[in-house]
Amino acid sequence: MSAHILLVDDDADLLKLLSMRLSAAGYNVTAVGTADAALARLAIERPQLVLSDVRLPDRDGLSLFDQIRAQYRSLPVILLTAHGTIPDAVEATARGVFGYLTKPFDSKVLLDKIAQALALSATPGNPGSSHNDSWRATIVSRSTRMASLLAEAKLIAGSDASVLIRGESGTGKELLAQAIHQASPRAQAPFIAINCGAIPEALLESELFGHIKGAFTGAVANHQGLFQAAGGGTLFLDEIGDMPLPLQVKLLRVLQERSVRPVGSSQSVPIDVRLLSATHRDLDVAMAEGQFREDLYYRLNVVTLSLPSLAERREDIPLLVNHFLVKLSEKYQKRLNGFSPESLEALATAPWPGNVRQLYNAVEQVCALATSPIIPLSLVQRALRAPAVEVLSYSEAKQRFERDYLVRLLKLTDGSVADAARLAERNRTEFYRLLQKHDLTPGLFREPPPVVE
Repeated sequence: MSAHILLVDDDADLLKLLSMRLSAAGYNVTAVGTADAALARLAIERPQLVLSDVRLPDRDGLSLFDQIRAQYRSLPVILLTAHGTIPDAVEATARGVFGYLTKPFDSKVLLDKIAQALALSATPGNPGSSHNDSWRATIVSRSTRMASLLAEAKLIAGSDASVLIRGESGTGKELLAQAIHQASPRAQAPFIAINCGAIPEALLESELFGHIKGAFTGAVANHQGLFQAAGGGTLFLDEIGDMPLPLQVKLLRVLQERSVRPVGSSQSVPIDVRLLSATHRDLDVAMAEGQFREDLYYRLNVVTLSLPSLAERREDIPLLVNHFLVKLSEKYQKRLNGFSPESLEALATAPWPGNVRQLYNAVEQVCALATSPIIPLSLVQRALRAPAVEVLSYSEAKQRFERDYLVRLLKLTDGSVADAARLAERNRTEFYRLLQKHDLTPGLFREPPPVVE
């Protein structure tokens, strides 16, 4: 569908001429002669761009821009004037106007500026979007791929089907889980999330299923697990692929019986909870390697939703950075109006291996260092030139540390499991399980016997 442009000018002849040129270029044009008429059209239509004269009969173009900015922060505005001066252009740019052209202007320059604004600037919601989108309010996107994914999410939200959310770290798996919960009949009940890879096995069992007083050392009172705490609502198990095998067995039993047995108890407690889970791991590979139970996989994977990486939804980058800018300008108590077209282009074309999480960190860096209302290209280039920091989730960092720790112990003990387990203050059975988890063979760390001549 062609982009919709709102054209504002009190010169009827110029208004007609510009309308013809823009229509010929393939744009859908609405033309009005006053600022008030423009605001009235904005109330019932949602154009992708506003092209306005600076001098209007009821108010000036900058005043109109300020009102547009207050209500539709990400809507780009290009101003036209027959009396342009350098101070006027500087002021307009500082306030966040996308473009400022002096009449008479070359048609190609205008069309290029419009194309650049539409390509790089954040567009408000689609004209036909529903007003009942509060369930996905935390997900900022205009990409068709995300729109299809969210349509599927909304469709399955009304059921109690288990959903497995796949995606790289930093793509927003928990946000999608929260959105599904908000769109479900369980929206008024609790939404509880837990990272299965960030908690030790013994503690994770107690966190999920609860325990009774005296179940183990330190259990001084009964503890309600998260399955019970989420009663009537949704439990989100993040990084389910990192759950230890013994706990996978117990989770499977909970899903089959719809009840939990707290640690140390002989009594089961019925539960009413909708289960959502997520992973960045390839569970098909994990199953083939014996690290994830196939029967549990099919219980969790009634429906799969796969979040695209940020590189696969680049059209969302301008929308995201402007959304982050609003939040961060409040955090740092700065008047930040937007990014220059060049800096926005640099962000939109940069690689983002850490996805949305990494993009947020980069925007926060430039906001913290900004000294002008418009973020310049130099600050963005500085953020992009910064030494690449590998963005790991907590569970990924924990896994990497654990493996490196085991390798150091085996090197130190010449591959002796007994000595390594003693240094780690773990029993040999548990230590062997850790070695198996990280695919480490103790024999590879032993010095070969000396060759006897």
